[in-house]
Amino acid sequence: MLYMIGPIAIEVYPFNAHEVAHEAKTDFAKKSVLGRRQPNEHVGEGDETLKFSGRLYPEKLPGGLESYELLHLVRQAAQPQLVIRGDGAVLGWYLIESANDKSTFLGPNGVGQLIEIDISLIRDDPPDAASFMGAFAGFFG
Repeated sequence: MLYMIGPIAIEVYPFNAHEVAHEAKTDFAKKSVLGRRQPNEHVGEGDETLKFSGRLYPEKLPGGLESYELLHLVRQAAQPQLVIRGDGAVLGWYLIESANDKSTFLGPNGVGQLIEIDISLIRDDPPDAASFMGAFAGFFG
């Protein structure tokens, strides 16, 4: 396993990511001061994002499309998901902000033989237990 996004395993096969980008920001408020540069006042943590890029090969490596469809269900549930890196590091709770795909080399069934995917996550607070368990149970039943 490379990463876990809630119930979704990103692995080398069949649902993979070949690139991960992390961005963390700090927010500042500018103060108007006469006759000098505006000082910045630290107001807290800003947005933190994770972006995954990967490729699916549905004809050669079956199973990736099903994982990608599950990712869309999790995105639509709009509940924060715990993200864990393959070495066991807990990265925190994130919302799936977007999932984009581009299919090329379309087969006779309309499914691309190569599907490039981009997934964007944004850091969020942990969910309360009741809403998390309700949403999680909905994926499997």
